[in-house]
Amino acid sequence: MREPRGRHIAASVRLRRHRVWPWLLLVLFVLVLAIVGIGSRFYSEAKAVKAHEQRAVSMLSSFSGTNNLNSLDQISQKLPQVQDETRQANEISHGTLWNIAAKAPYIGNDIKTVQGMTSSVDGIVHDSVPQFLEVFESLKTANLSAGNGQINLQPIIQAQGTMKDANTSMQQQVANYRALPGNKAHIGMVRRSYLMGNMKLSALAKKVNQLAGTFQIVPDFLGAKQPHHFAVMNMTTSEARSAGGLVGSVGLMTTSNGQISIGNFQPNTAYFPYGNGGPTASEQAMFHDWGPLNMSFDIRDLAVYPDNARTAQSMQAIWNRTPWGEKQPIDGVVMVDPVFLQKLIAVNGNVKLSDGRVLTGMNTAEFLLNTIYKQYTPQQQDVYFSEVSTKAIGSMFSGLNIGKLMQVSSIVGSMAKNRHFSIYSFDQTMEQNFNANGYTSQSPSDETKPEVGVYVTQQSSSKMDWYVHRSSKITKTSGAPIGQQTYHVEYTMTNTLSSKDVSALPQYIIGSPYSQIGVGHGVEKTLIYAPAGGSIGGIKVSGTANVPVPSQKTLNDKVVYATVADLAPGTSVTFSFDVTTSSKSTAELGLDQTPMGWEDPGIARMNY
Repeated sequence: MREPRGRHIAASVRLRRHRVWPWLLLVLFVLVLAIVGIGSRFYSEAKAVKAHEQRAVSMLSSFSGTNNLNSLDQISQKLPQVQDETRQANEISHGTLWNIAAKAPYIGNDIKTVQGMTSSVDGIVHDSVPQFLEVFESLKTANLSAGNGQINLQPIIQAQGTMKDANTSMQQQVANYRALPGNKAHIGMVRRSYLMGNMKLSALAKKVNQLAGTFQIVPDFLGAKQPHHFAVMNMTTSEARSAGGLVGSVGLMTTSNGQISIGNFQPNTAYFPYGNGGPTASEQAMFHDWGPLNMSFDIRDLAVYPDNARTAQSMQAIWNRTPWGEKQPIDGVVMVDPVFLQKLIAVNGNVKLSDGRVLTGMNTAEFLLNTIYKQYTPQQQDVYFSEVSTKAIGSMFSGLNIGKLMQVSSIVGSMAKNRHFSIYSFDQTMEQNFNANGYTSQSPSDETKPEVGVYVTQQSSSKMDWYVHRSSKITKTSGAPIGQQTYHVEYTMTNTLSSKDVSALPQYIIGSPYSQIGVGHGVEKTLIYAPAGGSIGGIKVSGTANVPVPSQKTLNDKVVYATVADLAPGTSVTFSFDVTTSSKSTAELGLDQTPMGWEDPGIARMNY
């Protein structure tokens, strides 16, 4: 009996299925092996790329934290090895397998990020670094000292072009690196490598930019084309003003053909007959009409402005009324405090005062900001301030070589960043260079480099700010390194004196018992600025001192939050608030503040 046709067909299909399944399993097995093989190879190559990049970036970043010429020699010797590391990383990451993976969903952007990272670092070591090293090789053998304290500027001038090209290349490559979406990478290894590389390359770029700025500025500043005359304002941060401290004396610095001469210091009392600096209406309202200390805007108070351009303009107005100012107009203003002088002394050598006291790179700031007020009269204080400034600044570039030039560049950069030093020129081109290198202090004004500004002005006639310590904590709450970000900021001020300590100090430091302000109190008029193009919200006040919540005011067309903090001995106050930066931000949030009597700005950064 024949089987029905349908049954025969079904059996035939089952037979073919039995024959097909082994082939399908075999093909699937082969595909799995291929995928595993490719994945294993890809993972192996990724680890190799990471290792090559880390070695290269580590070698390069060793330079960003030093001013030692030996480190440059080491980089020069290791450059071929570094170039080989970056070449291998770049070749691997741009191989066929990686190019295909770059088009894949989900991880494609991660692969492109790695490719961009290797390209940028390879460009730095094959283009930027060789030019940079060429400059220093040429200057190592150049004679930069012309004797008698004069500098031979010609080698620096000749190196400007190559240095500028090297810096332009470096900044562009690092900008390309920062623009990569590495912080959003799905693969943890990529994200971590990107963030670490970004931190190290940014520090390197900052160092190179600082040195390039020095090469651009120094010849012009030292009078290569024509002499320049600057008023040098000595500030004491023990009596804080927004931009620094009370101005105790002013001298004249002349630079001409690579030589600095400095002197003719006059105490602030010599300037009293020549009026004030001409405050704006909002400056008058902020610092005079609103007490408890009503600023007179004479020479003592010119650092009360957070923007040092205003200090310079006010200084020029007073200077021009003086007999010595009528004879010699000034081209700009230099503002210095004892911390800056201490750093210069550390490089140039100890300073022996007329009474035999020796100031070093360790004790100068404390002597000028505290000890001097315990042991000397105001007249003697002015003499010592002037003596130290003359010797420290006058020898700033003496015995110059490339190593010292690097040291001075680093000192000026770091001191300007923390407001221990500032310079402003009335010559527009020179000022553009000063400002571009961060040498002219100002309240937050750059949307791409966001900063919160916190500025304090002592409201008692005292030297209490040596004892008022300030610290801050900046916690990142959201956002990439580029674009709009949010942060939480806590800013704390503490009066470190105890009631017992107060009785042992002279009235000149702790204030008069006859004033309305308590003896030994640190009374700080506090101004808080949001980042340019950003905002501040949720301001709260806490601590053991009873301080009003800052209220919104306007100073020279900028919104500020202002209050007065009365800190009795042993008390403290903390201002906490949320910050949003501009969408144009290309850096993490920083803090600009009134300088203290030491180098450490007391800033802690969290979740960066």
